[in-house]
Amino acid sequence: MDINDLRSITTVLLFAAFIAIVAWAYSGKRKQAFDEAASLAVGDDDEVPRGGKGRSIDY
Repeated sequence: MDINDLRSITTVLLFAAFIAIVAWAYSGKRKQAFDEAASLAVGDDDEVPRGGKGRSIDY
């Protein structure tokens, strides 16, 4: 076994890990969790940004 065999094995293992992560991300079991996480960024804010001409906006 030389270094090229080790590189080939590493490439195959990393590709398998990539496929496993993609399968996990697109599985139906995770859809609700990902939908909840996606809605966090656009959730309702109670505060209205204040600011006007020449003033900074306080969040």
